[in-house]
Amino acid sequence: MSDIKPLYLLSGGRGGSYKSTRQILQAVFREIGKSSPNIAYVGAASDDNRVFYQFIAGMIKKTGNCKVTRVLICSPKADISKARGTLESADAIFMSGGDVEMGMQVLEEKNLAGFLRDLYEQGKLFFGASAGSIMLAGEWVRWKDSDDDSTAELFPCLGLAPIICDTHAEDDDWAELKMALKLSEDNVQGYGIPAKACLKVYPDGRIEALGDAITRYIQHNGQVERQANLLPIDHTK
Repeated sequence: MSDIKPLYLLSGGRGGSYKSTRQILQAVFREIGKSSPNIAYVGAASDDNRVFYQFIAGMIKKTGNCKVTRVLICSPKADISKARGTLESADAIFMSGGDVEMGMQVLEEKNLAGFLRDLYEQGKLFFGASAGSIMLAGEWVRWKDSDDDSTAELFPCLGLAPIICDTHAEDDDWAELKMALKLSEDNVQGYGIPAKACLKVYPDGRIEALGDAITRYIQHNGQVERQANLLPIDHTK
């Protein structure tokens, strides 16, 4: 447990700003603890989209001196052995945004989900944004029929963070997060990470808000109830 590093679940989305993201990424760099780390970029949720990669890699490199290596895994011709080597040798792994279900399907099909879990247990630092953050958590929700809530069901994610979370969905009042919680076991908590925030999840289960307040819900007896926001800690006091 002592070798496992905290997870950084960034919101991403259009409502944030480079200033708020930069401050969170600076915390990630401090956690990595190297002057010029090598960061592996996993774009499974975005079908290895090059534009996504260029934008995110540029923001990360603008924040700190580092190398961001694109790990290609989605194509049928992808060299998975090479991808595993890149992930294993990286100082940290970033999970991109996109589509949660598609991202998890790719990781499972390429036999990388368990491999990533093993790397986390061995002390690899993981951080993500948007769908990538949700993938690092326990479960997420999908609909067989988008117009029929009775067809909603949970599906497993990587489970590195033993929580359920959603990102930058404050304008929708966290509707998908609430549905995921309705389908969960009793007393499961859910976290809504707004656009300027990040949820830091420690290996012992502690959680901390970075950047902005995090919305919290709990499912109790089939009802989803709002709890007090998780507020950032002022470490200067």
